Amino acid sequence: MSGLAQNRSGLYGGLMLATAAIILGLRSSGAINATTAYILAIVPVGFMLAVLRQATRASNKDAHTNRAALRYTKGIIASSLAYMLGLGIAIWVWRNLDPSTGLTWLLAMLPVIPIFAMLFVMGRYIVEEQDEYLRHRAVMASLVGLGAVLAIGSFWGFLETFELVPHVPGWWAVPIWAMGMGLGQAWLTMRDRSGDDA
Repeated sequence: MSGLAQNRSGLYGGLMLATAAIILGLRSSGAINATTAYILAIVPVGFMLAVLRQATRASNKDAHTNRAALRYTKGIIASSLAYMLGLGIAIWVWRNLDPSTGLTWLLAMLPVIPIFAMLFVMGRYIVEEQDEYLRHRAVMASLVGLGAVLAIGSFWGFLETFELVPHVPGWWAVPIWAMGMGLGQAWLTMRDRSGDDA
């Protein structure tokens, strides 16, 4: 997969997770009803389709497509879908069916296991990627995502400590990380394009 296609895939993947989490957060807070949430779910699904389209285009154009990048794209899509489904199912069952404590523990694991899968997929990609430039971009985008989690989490945490803002569930760390990674990929792409124009 070319660097540009992978950058777009990373951006679209981050936007997919972020928009899904925002919709779920709005629904959980009661800001939107279930019907509106289902309609808005078209947005993250659209981003997922964009990731698939980028991967397909790249593999069709290049007979020597980067296998590590294709595995990464497929793994991130699968684990992201599992995360969104797991989180949605867990919250819906917990709010609507009054599960037992044991079942609640299992429900809490539904979105956690895909997070571990995402981390594994990213780590495997960084190890397997032979192109140093692409590996560097993946690490940089991951660091931007991590920086976003640390900065926003610390900022909100201090405001919450002093009772200036409401509590935000910890699961928001993953969507913020994904959004940060997507923004990191976009920033790196813009930086590279401006360097090419110079």
